Amino acid sequence: MSDALGELVKPVIVGRSSSHFTRVTRIFAVEMGVDHSLEVVRDLMSSNPADYGGNPALKMPALRTSRGVWFGALNICRELSRQSKRAVRTVWPEDLDQPLLANAQELVVHAMATEVALIMAGAAGAGDGSAHEAKQRKSLMNTMSWLEDNAGHALAALPSDRDLSYLEVALFCLVTHLEFRRVLPTEPYPALNGFCREFAARASAIETTYRFDP
Repeated sequence: MSDALGELVKPVIVGRSSSHFTRVTRIFAVEMGVDHSLEVVRDLMSSNPADYGGNPALKMPALRTSRGVWFGALNICRELSRQSKRAVRTVWPEDLDQPLLANAQELVVHAMATEVALIMAGAAGAGDGSAHEAKQRKSLMNTMSWLEDNAGHALAALPSDRDLSYLEVALFCLVTHLEFRRVLPTEPYPALNGFCREFAARASAIETTYRFDP
């Protein structure tokens, strides 16, 4: 496969198999039936944008396509949807016009970002129990408690004729990632775990199980 964007045979997701944001995009790729490959980001401490698919923010994932490079999970999922030949009825964040649904989406993405911050702080040796870290952990715990109490009602309010929603994919990736990276025990969240057990039966979830890339 050529490195030239105009000659790409299939899209390339730049990320890691252990990343929840990357997994969101990989689940969408499978659900949309878009053939793709994964280019692993080897060094998360790198300050070279080229290592992140060209993203100047030094973040993953990115998606390289014949049309150009897309930064960020939501952007990538939208492009994968556009490339899909399947008629997948998808609920996007902008479709969530009720406070409960919109707030659930906002808090899921916030929790994902907060978890990344805690993981990266630990990897950099900065997990020293500072007031800032304590606030981040409290924020994450508060958010997870809110989701435990409200996510079921939010999911029940989604259109019944949907095939997929960005909210469900992101929520599944968040909750399962917390346990995978041992950032926060998930035993206190039976409702969220029940949702994850159901979602985990999807082929897209089975194909994208978290693992550390060799």
